[in-house]
Amino acid sequence: MRRVLVIGAGPAGLAAATAARANGASVILLDAADELGGQYWRHLPAERPAADERILHHGWSRFTALREGLESDAGCEIITGAQVWAVEAGTDAAPTVHALIGPSDGGRRRGRSFTPDAVVFATGAHDRTLPFPGWELPGVFTAGAAQAFAKGERVAIGQRVVVAGAGPFLLPVAASLAQTGATVLGVYEASRTAGLLRGWLPKPWQLLASAKKGGELAGYLGSHIRNRIPYRLGRAVIAAHGNERVEAVTIARLDADWAPIPGTERRIAADAVCVSHGFTPRLELPIAAGCRITGDGFVEVDAAQRSSIRGVYAAGEITGIGGADAALAEGGVAGHCAAGGDPSDRELRTTVRARGNAGGFAARIETAHGIRPGWTAWLGDDTIVCRCEEVPYGRLRDIAHDTCSSGLRSLKLSTRAGLGICQGRVCGRTVEQLLGTAGGAGESVGSDRRPIAAPVRIGELAGTLSPQDPTEHVQGKDTNV
Repeated sequence: MRRVLVIGAGPAGLAAATAARANGASVILLDAADELGGQYWRHLPAERPAADERILHHGWSRFTALREGLESDAGCEIITGAQVWAVEAGTDAAPTVHALIGPSDGGRRRGRSFTPDAVVFATGAHDRTLPFPGWELPGVFTAGAAQAFAKGERVAIGQRVVVAGAGPFLLPVAASLAQTGATVLGVYEASRTAGLLRGWLPKPWQLLASAKKGGELAGYLGSHIRNRIPYRLGRAVIAAHGNERVEAVTIARLDADWAPIPGTERRIAADAVCVSHGFTPRLELPIAAGCRITGDGFVEVDAAQRSSIRGVYAAGEITGIGGADAALAEGGVAGHCAAGGDPSDRELRTTVRARGNAGGFAARIETAHGIRPGWTAWLGDDTIVCRCEEVPYGRLRDIAHDTCSSGLRSLKLSTRAGLGICQGRVCGRTVEQLLGTAGGAGESVGSDRRPIAAPVRIGELAGTLSPQDPTEHVQGKDTNV
């Protein structure tokens, strides 16, 4: 029996685990959270359930069916609170995966190492937020964080909230905020009408295969109408203002390249703003495994969702930002093939067809809402780019010029951008773009290379390396590495 390790329990990971079990493999499913579902199916804690949680989520019945099927299956071991901190690339076999099990802020996590026959990476993505003057103020949230508070805690991030950025994700975020009682002052989409039409109108018959997306859109539009939320195209938050927290934002109209149009600035009083300019795939584990990364920054996979490394598969947002439907389909293919199957197998036909139908969304989203180069015009020399290390744009640019550096590694060391506690997860792609070093000289993966993928205490690290028991340890030191 093949042993399949699935990392990530969002839509892609749950589908992969289910498909691998259906094809006869034993499965271990790891997730860093305490509950299954990932960012998409982020739900209320058991001690504070909703009367009908189904109405808070799309596809809730699909999630509960996947969860219950795996939880009741003796052939699937589910491990939550599992933080994968390192992956050792194999030679003729799948990589070895090292994880710490337990609360990340606790002092007694257990170390476990896994050597499966196949690994499925389904690690998802996180928000990408472009910097602007004042974005370091309390009250500025990523759209994903705002939705996490709304869906996972029923907490509003503010009373008067502005939602801005680019992409379809802004619509459900605004709806979630309205459900918590916040007044959403407006949704400001950076892309203009022409850009949206260019992305969404070509070959409209392809959208018919995903007709339920239209139902979701209608639901969001209904929420906007009921809550009187304005939706404006070709506009962006170019500054946030306040002393100890956000008190107002400046909105400006943008040209086709996202550069602010002088004279169109408008100041709006608000106590919170949530911003998202798309998503950044979480690539540190696939990169550590040696997976080839595409030019646009995703894991390269074939028709079986197989990466360039033997025994390693990838599914979901790390292969392209396509939404939950694409992730579910890709996860189904990856799990089936990781268990020894083939994408041409009869039982996989429906899933492969669904993957094809959903896959076009990634290209459409990028065409319609992809980041344009003119956004850098709203930066000032004192605009913070790396919030962890408080590196302003002017210093970043001047050091790059003065040192004549062309490699991202040397620029990180000389500016400290990306060396803070988030290790470049928030600012990495932005720093690469600003410095023109995406990949850099001789560097093929840029800011996503993190051999130690998560904070680890020295005591935990020592415990996992102890010769007494290499797979199970209890550690307790407080020093971080």
